[in-house]
Amino acid sequence: MAQEQGIQRLPAEQLYQKEIEALIAAEQDPIPTGWKMSPRSVFTYLAGGKVKDTVITPKYIGNKRLVEISIATLVTDRALLLIGDPGTAKSWLSEHLTAAINGDSTKVIQGTAGTTEEQIRYSWNYAMLIADGPSERAMIKTPVYRAMETGTIARIEEISRCASEVQDALISILSEKRIAIPELGTELAAKKGFSVIATANTRDKGVNTMSAALKRRFNIVVLPNPSDLASEMEIVKTRVAQLSQNLDLEASLPEDDVVGKVCTIFRELRAGMTLDGKQKVKPANSVLSTAEAISLLANSMALAGSFGDGKITDYELAAALQGAIVKDEEKDGIVWKEYLENIMKKRGAKWLGLYQECRELNG
Repeated sequence: MAQEQGIQRLPAEQLYQKEIEALIAAEQDPIPTGWKMSPRSVFTYLAGGKVKDTVITPKYIGNKRLVEISIATLVTDRALLLIGDPGTAKSWLSEHLTAAINGDSTKVIQGTAGTTEEQIRYSWNYAMLIADGPSERAMIKTPVYRAMETGTIARIEEISRCASEVQDALISILSEKRIAIPELGTELAAKKGFSVIATANTRDKGVNTMSAALKRRFNIVVLPNPSDLASEMEIVKTRVAQLSQNLDLEASLPEDDVVGKVCTIFRELRAGMTLDGKQKVKPANSVLSTAEAISLLANSMALAGSFGDGKITDYELAAALQGAIVKDEEKDGIVWKEYLENIMKKRGAKWLGLYQECRELNG
């Protein structure tokens, strides 16, 4: 599949087409029905490695056992539910799993408060329905329907944001592996290889609690936040480097010192404690996830490339930090000012430039 030009965001299977093709060409292990490669090769694609002369870049940097469990779940007839805080790479892992397994990560339903049951099952082209009556030609097939039809994997993002009746529509699909179509007097039986990967955000626990009946249809994998500063920095540097290849930022990649400062600030404001455990910090209300740190540094690169000399300075970093941390001026503004004065100001010459720029933005 040739990569399309001028597309803002290519799906994973196109971005990493060469790696996927190399893994398929070198395959020596048994391949499950409907899969493009073996579970071991899917793991190599996600965790990184080398196949002959092709270097496989790591897509998920974290607990490798969680990756193995996720892949093994999809070999069975169980669906997979990835749960975690915002920015713990749930969607990223979901996309890359389907890219490696099926070569197609685009069968996606984005869960929202407005998602309907028809978006899970199927709906109709009403002009054709009125003109010709019910027929397969008049049917609008959802990503789940198409996945069942082809024996592949459908993705459902933020499932806990969907209303309970929408979630319940999945129960019979995951149990019976069938969709009844009473208008046509028939049903669709899923082909072997069909499964669902859903993601749920721990911040959305109170939105629409998943029923015990639905949870039983999933194997649940909890994705944690990066365990330490070094791990988080590695994830951020890897993803920023990947992002910069697709965006015209005209800036050099952030140095380790810059990445370290951002990750340190985020970890301390998340935990409510300095990294050395010696001083309490008022935690921020905003979501300071690893994904947010990646976005912040990409924004800093855009500022440096567009209005600076192409290298991220404290000036660009301060502006990006302000936008990422202070989402609510009344609450987050106070937390940020206290952090600047009580923590950053006292860290010495290495942090002085950033403190001064941040202080300037905060009056």
